[in-house]
Amino acid sequence: MLWKLLVEYVRPHRKPLAAVVVFQLAQSIASLYLPTLNADIIDHGVATGDIGYILGLGGVMLGITLLQIVCAVIAVYFAAKAAMGVGRDLRGAIFTRVGEFSEQEVTRFGAPSLITRSTNDVQQVQQLVLMSATMLVTAPMLSIGGVIMAVRQDAQLSWLIAVAVPVLLVAVGLITWRMVPLFRKMQKRIDTVNRVLREQLTGIRVVRAFIREDIETERFARANEDVTDTALRAGRLMALAFPAVMLVLNVSSVAVIWFGAFRIEDGSMQVGTLIAFLSYLLQILMSVMMATFMAVMIPRAAVSADRIGEVLRTEPSVRPPARPVGTTAAQDGRSRGELEMRDVGFAYPGANQPVLSGISFTARAGQTTAIIGSTGAGKTTLVNLMPRLFDATSGSVRMDGVDVRELHPDLLWGHIGLVPQRPYLFSGTVRSNLLYGKPDATEDELWDALRIGQARDFVEQMEGGLDAPISQGGTNVSGGQRQRLAIARALVKRPELYIFDDSFSSLDTGTDARLRQALKRSTAGATLVVIAQRVSSIVDADQILVLDDGRIVGRGTHSQLLETSETYLEIVSSQLAAEETV
Repeated sequence: MLWKLLVEYVRPHRKPLAAVVVFQLAQSIASLYLPTLNADIIDHGVATGDIGYILGLGGVMLGITLLQIVCAVIAVYFAAKAAMGVGRDLRGAIFTRVGEFSEQEVTRFGAPSLITRSTNDVQQVQQLVLMSATMLVTAPMLSIGGVIMAVRQDAQLSWLIAVAVPVLLVAVGLITWRMVPLFRKMQKRIDTVNRVLREQLTGIRVVRAFIREDIETERFARANEDVTDTALRAGRLMALAFPAVMLVLNVSSVAVIWFGAFRIEDGSMQVGTLIAFLSYLLQILMSVMMATFMAVMIPRAAVSADRIGEVLRTEPSVRPPARPVGTTAAQDGRSRGELEMRDVGFAYPGANQPVLSGISFTARAGQTTAIIGSTGAGKTTLVNLMPRLFDATSGSVRMDGVDVRELHPDLLWGHIGLVPQRPYLFSGTVRSNLLYGKPDATEDELWDALRIGQARDFVEQMEGGLDAPISQGGTNVSGGQRQRLAIARALVKRPELYIFDDSFSSLDTGTDARLRQALKRSTAGATLVVIAQRVSSIVDADQILVLDDGRIVGRGTHSQLLETSETYLEIVSSQLAAEETV
């Protein structure tokens, strides 16, 4: 997967990588030429005492060295540019693909893992590209060129190269083979640390309320210790690689000097030649050491590439139709917002039992359809099917008579205003959050939405009003204020279909009543679907559906259901005073 990923995402950066190859080639040629010049200085300058020759050839060496430095700097610049570009493209690809995922895929991967894959995993691949462009390009040039130049200096000592290089490669190969499973395990344990930390930060109030700080600290310490332990084991193997290289390098150097000394003694080799041969051997082994460093990085990058590829290969379960319907009321602006479900069923992948089955009803324009049921009845799953966050596994969900699977998701969502059960506000201001509903909304429209959503009073009291800051997740406002801002955000949009997923539960009874009255006036003509657990929020609904164990077990108005549905009567009895049940 690593090579396939690299080929796909490196291809757009061919030009800077070609520049890297050119400048690295020039740098390598300069590096290979310097030992030969050094040998000439020793044999023809130092040995004969020719100062002019030493200075002249020394100046040439200085010029070549400066050229080598310039080429190295330019090569690293282009390598960094290409590597950063690859990282940018990978992060963009992951972000785009995750943005296409339905709730099903996001739940399967988990938010912590997706964050790790788009940050740490991308960084590993990006680092590999950078090191490959700087080291992996240079290593073969120096090793092959070094062998050629070393043989030119003295062919009889070349057997030392034939022994040293294979020994080094075997040692490094064994170490790398042991590191692959450790890197795979380490990435998974980083996911775990992210998950634990995210849970603790999100649920900090619960942790403190139940005095669980010590237990959560211990839980994080265990996850942190697992990462540390795996990283230490991988680090020990990595640390073993470099001493192995240095051992082979130093033993080889001693062998060259040892056997070279005998050849100098019998007059078959000059001192300069020995020094040059030793320099070329060191260059060869250093290039092998660079390749070793790359070999250590490749396993971890390969694991990261597999994890990135897993995200990119995952096809969203909710996809736009190949040929979206183009002549419907929803398409040409005559949408009424009528929602219909025909014998809808839904089951999660691998589940033994469906969450929903046989769901059929019609939510008509100008009416309020309420859905009530106990916890686990399937209300939230039903909500997710309406705007096509999930696709029904049987039956069909229809908007103005058209199956939602035949409409482009953007078109469908453009006619729906959804207030989720857990309202989420983005970091920014009150204004920026409301503009999510309608980017071109005027200030009057924003204040009107806040008024209907019962949020105007507290927003006016905030410093800055519409420009008052909102922290990530809306943590600087109360739960009820966050809920009312989320409702106002949907109201700004003025859609044909409103879906309130238990959106009134965090509001006090008085605010709830005022909000419902304001909604009734401002959303006349639109379709309202209200998911609720509190009966007082839906007593005036035109149609109430009672959901139990994934099935509709009652339907009608409040007064009708009190007479016909035992399940509804039980819910009402558990919430309202006895006199309100008759």
